[in-house]
Amino acid sequence: MNSTWNGAQVAEAAGGRLIAGDGEADGPSSVVVDSRLAGPGVLFVGLLGEQVDGGEFAAGALDNGAWGVIVDARHADQLRQATRGVVIEVDDPLAALASLASRWRSELGCAVIAITGSTGKTSTKDIVAGMLAPSRRTVATFENFNTEIGLPLTILGAPAGTEVLVLEMAMRGPGQIAELTRIAKPDVAVITNVGPVHLELLGSVEAVAEAKAELIAGLSADAVAIIPADEPQLEPHIRSDIRTVRFGVGGELSELPSDLELPFASAHMRTNALAALAAVRALGVEPTGLIEVELSKLRGQRLLLEGGVVVINDCYNANPMSMRAALDDLAESASGRSVAVLGEMRELGPDERRFHAELGAHVRNVEVDVLVTIGELARSAGPTFGGENLYALNSAEEAAAQIASIVQPGDTVLIKASRGVGLEVVAEALCEVLPAAAGGDA
Repeated sequence: MNSTWNGAQVAEAAGGRLIAGDGEADGPSSVVVDSRLAGPGVLFVGLLGEQVDGGEFAAGALDNGAWGVIVDARHADQLRQATRGVVIEVDDPLAALASLASRWRSELGCAVIAITGSTGKTSTKDIVAGMLAPSRRTVATFENFNTEIGLPLTILGAPAGTEVLVLEMAMRGPGQIAELTRIAKPDVAVITNVGPVHLELLGSVEAVAEAKAELIAGLSADAVAIIPADEPQLEPHIRSDIRTVRFGVGGELSELPSDLELPFASAHMRTNALAALAAVRALGVEPTGLIEVELSKLRGQRLLLEGGVVVINDCYNANPMSMRAALDDLAESASGRSVAVLGEMRELGPDERRFHAELGAHVRNVEVDVLVTIGELARSAGPTFGGENLYALNSAEEAAAQIASIVQPGDTVLIKASRGVGLEVVAEALCEVLPAAAGGDA
């Protein structure tokens, strides 16, 4: 952050009241919601969570030398006599965090690219950041900081002089993308795709499209929308008063330029790269040469292990669209046997078993050699796979214990499931038995 605001201005930007401390004091250098990170120069925001009330840790943050705290009225009364740090009282700490971030975004005066979608938003964000890095001072969403808490923290973590913010936007229900858009005020909006995710909450793919399209609805008239050319669910949400660029087959941007080199060859990643290219071009950036892309953790990283085993660690999340894309990539890239270790896809609503059965058929159709299912729902993929090399396991822990006996030298192993399944323990177990080979990355 490193703002030029003083204490009184921070309180005003947060929509609060300064009730203790020096209003003329120089502002904080950073903002956190974890009191364990609240030290000198840090502003701690005491959020009310489902399990923990962050305001209860505000006094301790001040004792540890924090620059100041933002708390609601329940905790403010106890801190009015604080002898160190700034105390700001607000009605709603989460709303204050959003207000502070929105004001800092305006203070930065930088361009903002916002990215959402049913699949591929994190990879697209990583590619956009890679394309911008050589020519623009860029700050991008870190890991899963893409929610009503994470997005404001990403903005507030951008230092003065930032030229582009690349913000990933996640959603679990209606209205959430709209709120993130209000905070971020994007100049460029990217929707990577629309598919059957969060159906348990939203009910239909049409409702998913409507929720994602809140990003388009919240744009100013001089913004640019980037959408897939083959996504009819988004067409009713296109605005005639803003410029829209479609990527993919049949769109304005259907091919990557020949002078652009990317560190991956899979079809779905190159589609993500098309979306990323459209986004950076909207800011006047034309990337060329080799693009260095650092993929976020658990999202498709390839690791080369001893014995020529390649692990594709893609266990951060999963839905029918991303599973199919990952399996296509596995089938195309494996030089030896292809092994799919697939856990449950969650939040798919009443058709969840059908989606898993269709997944097993896709595993068979792309000729993956070995299928390992994990969990009761994923077990539904077994009969439609119908292959001899089928293992149906009950948990990630059971899979971690058996994976080394299933994998053979030269195998390429895809590990993928919804986050709650916790399949990273399977990748970790395999890496313990087969240490990384020289070079590490595949």
